[in-house]
Amino acid sequence: MDTYDTADDDEHPMLNRLIKLGLLLLAQGIAVMLMAFVALLVSFGTSWSATTEQASLLQPGDARSGSLLLKGDGAITEAIRLGIDVDITVSGPTLRTRVTQVFRNPTQDWVEATYVYPLATGGAVDTLKMVVGDRIIVGDIKERQQARLIYEEARRAGQRAALTEQERPNIFTNSVANIGPGETVLVQIEYQEPVHQSGKEYSLRLPLVIGPRYNPAPIVQSVDFRKDGSGWGATTSDPVTDRDRISPPVLDPAKTAPVNPTSITVRLKAGFALGEVKSHHHNVKIESPDSTTRIVTLADGAVPADRDFELTWKPLTDKAPSVGLFRERVGDADYLLAFVTPPGAEQATEKPMPREVVFVIDNSGSMGGTSMVQAKASLAYALSRLQPTDRFNVIRFDDTMDVLFPASVPADAAHVGEATSFVSALQARGGTEMVPAMRAALADKLGDTGMVRQVVFLTDGAIGNEQQLFETITAMRGRSRVFMVGIGSAPNTYLMTRAAELGRGAFTHIGSVEQVEERMRSLFAKLENPAVTGLAAKFSEANADVTPAIIPDVYRDEPLVLAAKLDKLAGALEIRGRVGDRPWSVTLPLQHAAEGKGLSKLWAKRKIGDAEVARAMRELAHEEADKAILALALDHQIVTRLTSLVAVDKTPSRPEGAPLKLSELPINLPAGWDFEKVFGERPQIPAQLRERHADAGTSPAMRRPTPAAPDAIRLPKTATSAELKMIAGLILIVLALVLFAFNRRRPLLTNAA
Repeated sequence: MDTYDTADDDEHPMLNRLIKLGLLLLAQGIAVMLMAFVALLVSFGTSWSATTEQASLLQPGDARSGSLLLKGDGAITEAIRLGIDVDITVSGPTLRTRVTQVFRNPTQDWVEATYVYPLATGGAVDTLKMVVGDRIIVGDIKERQQARLIYEEARRAGQRAALTEQERPNIFTNSVANIGPGETVLVQIEYQEPVHQSGKEYSLRLPLVIGPRYNPAPIVQSVDFRKDGSGWGATTSDPVTDRDRISPPVLDPAKTAPVNPTSITVRLKAGFALGEVKSHHHNVKIESPDSTTRIVTLADGAVPADRDFELTWKPLTDKAPSVGLFRERVGDADYLLAFVTPPGAEQATEKPMPREVVFVIDNSGSMGGTSMVQAKASLAYALSRLQPTDRFNVIRFDDTMDVLFPASVPADAAHVGEATSFVSALQARGGTEMVPAMRAALADKLGDTGMVRQVVFLTDGAIGNEQQLFETITAMRGRSRVFMVGIGSAPNTYLMTRAAELGRGAFTHIGSVEQVEERMRSLFAKLENPAVTGLAAKFSEANADVTPAIIPDVYRDEPLVLAAKLDKLAGALEIRGRVGDRPWSVTLPLQHAAEGKGLSKLWAKRKIGDAEVARAMRELAHEEADKAILALALDHQIVTRLTSLVAVDKTPSRPEGAPLKLSELPINLPAGWDFEKVFGERPQIPAQLRERHADAGTSPAMRRPTPAAPDAIRLPKTATSAELKMIAGLILIVLALVLFAFNRRRPLLTNAA
């Protein structure tokens, strides 16, 4: 028998190289496969495009936005959502919203429902009620972990229970346990929120859908050392640790009719004679019981939950009230809410200073469709408003980034024309890597030249790593001021408002092309005029806990909004500041304060926001901030990231041993979004009148239909070269063995001849 050993290497150099190369390719392929498998277990990052290599399309495990999940032993049955009813009562400066979500379990099984939904960013959630049959279950505020334990214990015991948890200030999760066969379940959430004011316009925004979030894959580790000086710390490598709780599956609107029908009623009691009342994105019917009251309902009946509802109103006279003062007595304390709009900066003698403006535009996949049209129109308008004394630059980003000029350039006709052409050619694609773009925008290359430095950031904010963006702004803002422009039908208002707050700027939302000029004109009134600076508040007699503790600058047409907890309602509130180069002050006697509703909740919510900002800016240690947040939440009974609402029916309902089943309903794609820009091309399905091509197939970004979600998006297959390397390696090894066998047989044949 012939054998082959290392002594043959010199005789067969080609065979040796083929075998070595084959083994190398095979090993590389196996290594890549193992790495991909480990990465898949570590992180389900999301991507708007199948071409983005550092992130993958995230899908949650159990929590689904706007979905009813019927959980149980691998079985899947579908539950029917009957709809949503929203009732909003506006009382002067505040509003109270009641959201009722109605579900029916059409199966013969006992079910547990978990679903995710959006709420207003500034809303203080304080009420949970669940109605099943003739039983009403009311929730109590508990520490989050304690509430979860109470819920799980009730779930196991067969008791009806409900749990409300905050994932973000504008994303909440509800869980409902032990819903019986054929039962209809009503889950009711209530929250208190301040009315927004800008100039003479007042407004409210009701979020109805959570847009798919881009969640970067965990790549860079961050280290958090303990405060005890021991030298030990912890590393975190995932920028979105709760990625499985904030991202919904989405129906393809080309294949599935809209779901989640919603009815809305607004009872508007403005407190002054009303002029124009307008719904910007929905057709409405408006009734006028008297001059200060309007009843607003949807003209078309229930509508799909696929875009935010926005309502604005103006006073009958041209001049809006410039001062508002409201009080509420709760326990042994008085709570105060004050609105003061400083005079316009045009009354100041100081001329506007020249500006350096850095425009950042998001052209990622989620901006596809009408959002991209709105963003490009907004930026084109902004470029046209630049003055010859200004300097500017433009940055565009998706999962890549381009900076138009090496540094900011003069706003002359040539540079503005070049920028306009650059913007007009942009197309939506790819992922949403927002942090590198913000870093580039905040990099101050000119230094302090006496110019006002402003960053105008246009995006829908559809990311899950908000905290990374906030940390970037805190660390790099320097002398820059950040102005956020929210684009589209369902922007991430939590990201917008917090980024603008940390960046000492303002937030503007553009929800339609028709709003571009009006909203951008209002933004430029803020950019082109000096802010009211050096603001301070002082109470003459009362001891007060005021929020915000450090009063930010106020821009043109914006009111200064203060909330305070007082030991007595006596004396006056004096506010001082500077308008341009002139000192300004106003004094508000507290005896003129009118009765308000829910002011204690709003004060507590804003104090919690202060603590969160101080935590983000590292002005407060995490432990100190969390302690303050928890105390406020428990004292005022509101949901935070540290507290939850839990309700338990003491009477067991589910028979022992009866299993819980699973079902889910996906949500709509936000109106105006381009499905293929977000999830990749749709699979080409042959039809009778369609020619079938050999290369037709499914996109890696599409997921297979399931009985519960027939056209929803699933996790795509990670694209790697592992399989090719393994196949090539095996082919080379086989080829080498064949050649080796042939060479061994050739001498035998020669001898035989």
